[in-house]
Amino acid sequence: MHDDRSITEHRLRRVLKERIKPAVHSRPVPLTIGRWEAPGEPVPVAEGLAAPYGPCAIGETWGPAWGTTWFKVTGTVPADWAGRTVEAVLDLGFDRMMPGFQCEGLVHRADGSEVKALNPYNDWVRVADSAAGGEQVEWYVEAASNPVLVDHSATYEGDRQTSGDQPLYRLARMELAVFETEVWELVQDLEVLYDLMTQLGEAEARRYEILRAIDAALDAVDLGDVPGTAAAARSRLTAVLAAPAHASAHRISAVGHAHIDSAWLWPLRETVRKVSRTTSNMVSLMDTHPEFVFAMSQAQQLDWIKTHRPELFERIKKKIADGQFVPVGGMWVESDTNMVGGEAMARQFLYGKKFFLDEFGIETHNVWLPDSFGYTAAMPQIVKLSGSKWFLTQKICWSQVNEFPHHTFWWEGIDGTRVFTHFPPVDTYNSDLGGAQLAHAAGNYREKGRGSRSLVPFGWGDGGGGPTREHLARARRQRDLEGSPRVEIERPDAFFEKAHAEYADAPVWTGELYLELHRGTYTSQAKTKQGNRHSESLLREAELWAATAAVRVPGYGYPYEDLERIWKTVLLHQFHDILPGSSIAWVHREARATYARVREELRGITLAAQLALAGEGAAELVFNCAPHARRGIPAGGAGLPEAAGHQPVTVEERHGGGHVVANGRLLVEIDGRGLIVSAYDLEARREAVAPGRAANLLQIHPDFPNMWDAWDIDAFYRNSVSDLVELDALEVVEAGPDAVTVRVSRSFGRSAAVQSITLRAGAKTVDMVTEVDWHETEKFLKAAFPLDVKAERSASETQFGHVYRATHTNTSWEAAKFEICAHRWIHVEEPGWGTAILNDSTYGHDVTRDVRPDGGQTTTVRLSLLRAPRYPDPETDQGAHILRFSLAPGAEIADAVREGHALNLPERVVHGAAPVAPLLALDNDAVVVEAVKLAEDRSGDVVVRLYESRGGRATASLKADFRIAEATETDLLERPLPGPAVAAPTADGTVALTLRPFQILTIRLHRP
Repeated sequence: MHDDRSITEHRLRRVLKERIKPAVHSRPVPLTIGRWEAPGEPVPVAEGLAAPYGPCAIGETWGPAWGTTWFKVTGTVPADWAGRTVEAVLDLGFDRMMPGFQCEGLVHRADGSEVKALNPYNDWVRVADSAAGGEQVEWYVEAASNPVLVDHSATYEGDRQTSGDQPLYRLARMELAVFETEVWELVQDLEVLYDLMTQLGEAEARRYEILRAIDAALDAVDLGDVPGTAAAARSRLTAVLAAPAHASAHRISAVGHAHIDSAWLWPLRETVRKVSRTTSNMVSLMDTHPEFVFAMSQAQQLDWIKTHRPELFERIKKKIADGQFVPVGGMWVESDTNMVGGEAMARQFLYGKKFFLDEFGIETHNVWLPDSFGYTAAMPQIVKLSGSKWFLTQKICWSQVNEFPHHTFWWEGIDGTRVFTHFPPVDTYNSDLGGAQLAHAAGNYREKGRGSRSLVPFGWGDGGGGPTREHLARARRQRDLEGSPRVEIERPDAFFEKAHAEYADAPVWTGELYLELHRGTYTSQAKTKQGNRHSESLLREAELWAATAAVRVPGYGYPYEDLERIWKTVLLHQFHDILPGSSIAWVHREARATYARVREELRGITLAAQLALAGEGAAELVFNCAPHARRGIPAGGAGLPEAAGHQPVTVEERHGGGHVVANGRLLVEIDGRGLIVSAYDLEARREAVAPGRAANLLQIHPDFPNMWDAWDIDAFYRNSVSDLVELDALEVVEAGPDAVTVRVSRSFGRSAAVQSITLRAGAKTVDMVTEVDWHETEKFLKAAFPLDVKAERSASETQFGHVYRATHTNTSWEAAKFEICAHRWIHVEEPGWGTAILNDSTYGHDVTRDVRPDGGQTTTVRLSLLRAPRYPDPETDQGAHILRFSLAPGAEIADAVREGHALNLPERVVHGAAPVAPLLALDNDAVVVEAVKLAEDRSGDVVVRLYESRGGRATASLKADFRIAEATETDLLERPLPGPAVAAPTADGTVALTLRPFQILTIRLHRP
């Protein structure tokens, strides 16, 4: 037989595009259109409905960037359409290739209720399933003219304050039409078969069976009367669509989904509208397709609907009760997991799962994080303690170098907890259920021979949209179709139950799920990251002192509502495109303002509690919020610091220029360039700085990654570096017995940096405050600390512990981790001696090692301070910054933990009557208190969360300085955990604890 495949395939593509698809909507009748431009920000629906509408015509331009245009469409269904299915086609000027990233609309009735949303793949509205003729149509379209910002070029359209006012869109089509059901079904038949056919091997008979059936179907189509011949054409396809799948066919659990970034290339306020648009379509689709299941994560997004669209929220609640609309994930938002602090990660689950329980009575069991940029090794334990048992991610398929070896596996965290995890082999969380994607899922699946099923999230996403009726048509046709995986629409939990039952002995992956991409997100938008870290610290303070005051001070009211509201604000801003710095300028401008408000409010809550505790008096009391005692003040207490008793700090001129500063524990040399050339540990008689090298060296690199500007740094940035050694000024600005500060000023490019280097009496840290006036473009600023340490690995603080990473590059897996994340500290050591670098808001680091000519090894730790990418915010990080970090020679892990908390939790001074005893005390510094608060149920019980911080077993006594009736170990939602109970408290309020390495314990202390 002659090979005419390409002829038939070309024929199908053209006939579909030019004849069959246009015939889906026939006999079009134009609607009458009015328009009104909303001034400024979006207006309430009632205002949009009551607005004065002017005339409008097809072809008119509309919508400046971030504007809202209201269209009023009216018309009458022709009488001769009686009995026909009638739809309106409302095309706002869509580009079919970019759903979720352009203009969108929400159709309202005259009473303000929503009908459905409009987007590039959903530009229709059903008028009647069987028209009577003469029906009146009156709808109001709230159209958002969001600019298209996906081309990765620098643009000022990402902020309403800098965007242009020219219209971006042209109204394309607003008509009533007859919906030709058989034509639409023919389109679905042909598209599914064509997609399947092109995935089959050229030697497979099934491919040619489909080809001949398509040829025959096209022969049956009268191009002049497609609606009249569609049924005949479909009959030619019946046999090939009825052939069942092979017994060994891969099984796909298809879950409707609409990944909606809570902010990214649009501001938060637009996300509020995006989730309403998407979910209105989903519940409408459920009304007509009872088999449809839609999963939605992010409690914040459902809370927005509850607040802004209560009538839609009630519809969603009904669909949740019916089992079609499925809350998943259990987190407040799909947050970043690398930089979020331990307690904040716990609160993501506390407030997310609590919302689902309170609103819907739903206990979510899976964690749904398809798009976050790598996953902390602390996550498995947090997942389990939240009451969840399954984890889903997708983003690891983006890794540049190494292909992840599993799709279904057990993920083991730093404490040994394992969670059953699935990584969908379809390699997208926005599947269209097309043949290419399903074939890729089946072929890519790495568990063949042991497992047989995978999950596919389907529906338009990133900017929302969700599944369409076309997606459901594909699922129906591929449920049991020869040559295709078997597709079944079902709930995520059903997939996990089946996958676990089939493959309970799946392989184990231990440690973090490091994404070999988007490493620049540890650094971009420094002020957003600083706002997050400082907010986490301030929330700790506010809760500790408020809880202490609530227990100790009669009449003091614990600010439950305020703290929960602030927590949710901070959690929202931990979304995986806000905290990582990968959103437009508008998002980060608002984030900076939000963090400023949070800071002032939390300071007010903290001060009010401290004043209530301190009482009236003139004594200067120092409040210590850190989990370790300092200056004689116990953790969580306040009082008068003990007399120093330390050697005074001295400063001398250094031979050859610079200064020598000493305090009896450290001797620090700052040379004439203002660089630290020696940090000598007098107690260990050990030098921290590598010979011939200088620490606290600012270095600048070019920073122009291959694609994702704000997201990525590529390894080749290291090929060019400039050491910033030119000096503007070097002076001693403080020289007292308690502290000596040397100030170093430099200029470089269009920027300047002023560093204050301080050594304090009794301290074993050298503190640096770096003020940078940053005006570089596409540059990367680092601070280098070359250390005389032979370290095979580094330890980086993560949530509730630390993670080790190799300093060598033996394999591609280690080489790919050329930029890593650390929280408050990073530590390197050789047996017997180590050094830590501490910070108060920096997350990005790199660690390298070199062997010197003398045979010694230099391990260089560098902090990533600032970047200057141009997309999506062309002014990223421009302006003034204050960055704090410290060098701790001779530090062990325990010292790093203590000093890291001390740097991030500064002492507070309040005048009062008498010292304040801590509410709780621990007798083992290896066990760290992460949070002290009152219970969420407002019972007045005290909840304390703590963890083992050094990676070893620990026993400790937790003593409460108030009456307790019982102590209970709970999960993160403060519910009792099954199993052995926490030991009963003794008469003096002491509870004995035993912890495994890095174990998190949440203890509820019941007050009588």
